[in-house]
Amino acid sequence: MITLTSAQLNAWIGLLIWPFARTLALIATAPVTGNAQFPVTAKIGLALMIAVLVAPTLPAGAGFDPAGASGLLLLARETLLGVGMGFAMRIVFTAIEAAGEVIGLQMGLGFAQFYDPLSSAQVSGTGQFLGLLATLVFLSLDGHLLLITTLAQSFQQVPAAPAAGGMLLAQWGGMVMQAAVLMSLPLIAALLITNAALAVLTRAAPQLNLFAIGFPITMLVGFVGLLVMLPHWVPTLERYFAAGFETALRYAGQAR
Repeated sequence: MITLTSAQLNAWIGLLIWPFARTLALIATAPVTGNAQFPVTAKIGLALMIAVLVAPTLPAGAGFDPAGASGLLLLARETLLGVGMGFAMRIVFTAIEAAGEVIGLQMGLGFAQFYDPLSSAQVSGTGQFLGLLATLVFLSLDGHLLLITTLAQSFQQVPAAPAAGGMLLAQWGGMVMQAAVLMSLPLIAALLITNAALAVLTRAAPQLNLFAIGFPITMLVGFVGLLVMLPHWVPTLERYFAAGFETALRYAGQAR
């Protein structure tokens, strides 16, 4: 007759519940899978499948009672770690959309707002376009598979303290936002020169209608600038995605 102790049952339950909590939190906040249009049942099923596959490779737990105070505290920590890892990648997409917002504002397209299903908010046309471009680059680089690999690697060591991880994410967000501004600077400079030239032209010929000729010229320069800059943005996005995965590992205590 096979007998099981409560400690063994708690260890088996915890071996699945705690990885499932981190995986589900990561899927719910990560790019693509964190989309509001992504079905909730698919998120739960995907997280459960990954947790079942990862659980046999995990080291033996400390035997916390899942229903006890220590087990609930560990569950909360695993959830926060998953949210933080997903947020580390989400910041990259947010920065890219912010660069599109700045570019659209300079082009005069700030009034053209669309609903973005990725962020569940109203964004400009250029911001949505760059966000979709970043999503396509992320999927073409197998970013979704690298995200699962990063998650599996994060289970191999004890996670970092939440306070240190929060500071790491804050610093990472600042660096990525700064990089987004640098990405949009060439186009902003071109549009600034265009606006200055239009101002001089209007001053020299006051009879010209600035709104009639200025808006089409500004949009033309902006679209041509986007066309020229897009090939140079793809390697930059690749570097940011790689840095995002590294930041997620550092947040989980896996930096080497």
